[in-house]
Amino acid sequence: MEKKLWTKEELILVFNLYLKLPFGKMHTRTPEIIEMANLLGRTVNSIAIRLTNFAACDPYHQNRGVKGMVGGIKQCQPIWDEFAENKELLIFESEQILAEKENQTIETKFYDLLLDLKDFKGETKMREVKTRVNQNVFRQIVVANYSGKCAITGIDIPELLFASHIIPWSKNEEERLNPENGICLSALYDKAYDKGLIAINEQYQILISNKLKKKQQNDYYNRYFSHIENSKLMIPQKYMPKKEFLQYHLDEIFEKRKN
Repeated sequence: MEKKLWTKEELILVFNLYLKLPFGKMHTRTPEIIEMANLLGRTVNSIAIRLTNFAACDPYHQNRGVKGMVGGIKQCQPIWDEFAENKELLIFESEQILAEKENQTIETKFYDLLLDLKDFKGETKMREVKTRVNQNVFRQIVVANYSGKCAITGIDIPELLFASHIIPWSKNEEERLNPENGICLSALYDKAYDKGLIAINEQYQILISNKLKKKQQNDYYNRYFSHIENSKLMIPQKYMPKKEFLQYHLDEIFEKRKN
């Protein structure tokens, strides 16, 4: 029986993994759980148990009446509360801890993401590094939530998938990293959604803007757009798009494209 007390850093790392893993993969055979166990020097079973402790803290599962394993909830709840209060800070902190455990720095781990920032200095650079790292984590969370598939087409090629914000990143700092503010979409539909050419209503049906409908005579419209109108979004594993966010997009982004 494992007696080593859990540190806050270890709990933050398991929480980071909880956010990125589909709910159905929280078992001891999952490669990411095995990797985390090796990183922390703990048993695979102990990591899996901690993940179910975090599931017990998750309002999504609480609303479904799924309790998870509540035995360790007292240790995990403060981490969840910290996340709810300041998602940006905790996610970035968790990535810093993870990089350190992997004997890397944030700059080396996310080298490709940060390559063009080499001439930035001080607070400006730090702010941009944090933004890009957090956006990368947000993408992982949202893609996992949709089982690695575009919510419209089912495309499952990672390089073609984006975490589309419902309320844009720049418009609501508090909800930037909320999984309920993200939808996994492939490149074409990500851009169309971002520009208000398509929308999703509160019944999770896809709407087409009048501006886009003016292209009905083109082959590409029938190939890529006509068949998706009024079809329903794929149901995610955990976090449904929040209806208030969908309404914001309808009012502030889609409506501007109606004519």
